[in-house]
Amino acid sequence: MRSAIYGAGSLGTILGAYITRAGEAIDLVNRNKAHVEALRANGAHVTGTVEFTQKVNVLFPDEMSGLYDIILLMTKQQQNRQVVSMLKEHLADDGVIVTLQNGLPEPEIAEIVGEQRVIGCTVAWGATLLGPGVSELTSEPDSLSFSMGYLSTQEPNHAQDVKVLLEKMGTVVLDDNFIGSRWSKLLINASFSGMSAVCGSTFGQAAADKQSRRVVQGIIKECIDVCAKAGIRIEPVQGKDIVKLLDYSGPIKKFLSYVIIPIAIKKHALLKASMLQDLEKGKLTEVDSINGAVCAMGRKVGVPTPLNDKVVELVHAFEKGLKKPGFHNVAEF
Repeated sequence: MRSAIYGAGSLGTILGAYITRAGEAIDLVNRNKAHVEALRANGAHVTGTVEFTQKVNVLFPDEMSGLYDIILLMTKQQQNRQVVSMLKEHLADDGVIVTLQNGLPEPEIAEIVGEQRVIGCTVAWGATLLGPGVSELTSEPDSLSFSMGYLSTQEPNHAQDVKVLLEKMGTVVLDDNFIGSRWSKLLINASFSGMSAVCGSTFGQAAADKQSRRVVQGIIKECIDVCAKAGIRIEPVQGKDIVKLLDYSGPIKKFLSYVIIPIAIKKHALLKASMLQDLEKGKLTEVDSINGAVCAMGRKVGVPTPLNDKVVELVHAFEKGLKKPGFHNVAEF
């Protein structure tokens, strides 16, 4: 078996370090020269809620050779069609691409490589790249889990091998309702990542501030309403039923969901949205694949999503340098 992590940034560096530490060979692929050189010289330094350093095998994309049985895809989605078309040339005949990206990337990838060669995976933990070769785990060690599923009616190639590989880091749940799991993660990203980017804060800070928490709550409600209209059953996250805890139709349940929000995100309070990390580096974000995906589905099923629309608008304004992240943006909602 040959495996690779393509796009070994904050999350991929940590995942690769865990897998390598467990005795499995895996190539970490990244185009960031400083990051690759630091990993080669010093190994992957994982800090935050855990602390260890692990030597890893790291490559630049043009150094990839031969065929891989499993490629874990962890890049941003903006260039997915180009990236996946390139990776297809490095897949074995029965090789599989496992997308650990945000949003709903599986259909586009399946168009390129076929449904039997695509596995979807949601990541229920977060990380921040602190510098070349150094990645901070911002979730608690007991909350490291993955939810795995697929589009095809038959089990894709190497599904069990992928499960074993990811279990080197955390718990893997095989999900029959994978679109529901995708929406569980999308709901969290749209609300907490969205407001983390808008406010220039961590998840915990966005939940602690009373006004931004109301926006988080409203974004969650929009996601739940969109899924209800679309006939999508949102799956629990790490055993917690998001809809049961956070949906509301009256003032009492609305108040309770408001109170629960900081508790629900407690284990991931230190997490800083990847969208905010991109903004800080002057890069374009994935907002169109996160909040924008909620807006698109809302338009499709006829459910208004004004709060998600506003997040998309603000983040694009940040990208253009017209505005800056900060809690002052909460007034825009």
